Amino acid sequence: MAERIVERGSPPTLRLAVEETGPADGVPVVLLHGLTATRRYVVMGSKALERDGHRVVSYDARGHGRSSPARSYRYEDLAADLLAVLDACGLERAVLAGASMGAHTLLRVALDAPERVAGVVAITPAFDPDAPADLERWDDLAHGLRMHGIEGFLAAYRVEDEVPEAWQATVRTVLRQRMAQHAHLDAVADALQQVPRSRPFEAIAELGAIAAPAVVVASRDEVDPGHPLDVGERYAAAIPGARLLTEEPGRSPLAWQGGQLSRAIAELAERAR
Repeated sequence: MAERIVERGSPPTLRLAVEETGPADGVPVVLLHGLTATRRYVVMGSKALERDGHRVVSYDARGHGRSSPARSYRYEDLAADLLAVLDACGLERAVLAGASMGAHTLLRVALDAPERVAGVVAITPAFDPDAPADLERWDDLAHGLRMHGIEGFLAAYRVEDEVPEAWQATVRTVLRQRMAQHAHLDAVADALQQVPRSRPFEAIAELGAIAAPAVVVASRDEVDPGHPLDVGERYAAAIPGARLLTEEPGRSPLAWQGGQLSRAIAELAERAR
């Protein structure tokens, strides 16, 4: 495992913490995490992709994890960061797998630079261009984080209102663990306010231009209402030939099962060779 820093700007104004694992000659897979997460929280620490011989590149988005803060957290910035990581790692093309914010970012790149994308795995997409974002909730989360740190964020998250009782303890534990991975909590608060105010594309129909092999992983609403199943279904219907995956009713979300998720990514990577 090797971490490197990818610098952007001249002189550098942004530093992205990038990790590479697996054989250098393996099929490249780039992992992109969601808002408030870090690179660990895409396949949840699973090493199945590396064991299967894939070259895995993961990185902390600007302002998250060990990457430096930034002034702007719009999707055009996040997409440019992804292309910079591909360039720094010498990757002309790669399979891109991302969750939520990461899914929206990689789809933007698939639309803008299709020659760089061998395949896409969009995990729990949530952006619905036809529905207004709940900006008050995002602002409350940012305010709680700024004023009272991780516990303030958790209080504003209102786990008891958002998640079934059987899953509340698990969600609280995961949120505490992943928020503790950030070196710059104020930067995460900035991202909480800016990312939801940005649009990765204007209409889901635009995704019909994506020609790369694609999988959409969606969660059922009873456990993960913040990533509506309906949105995942609409993304899968819009992307030509996309396969939709979700868990069985009553089961833990597929997006939370690192081994199963890694298997879906590996199967897509095989198709994308």
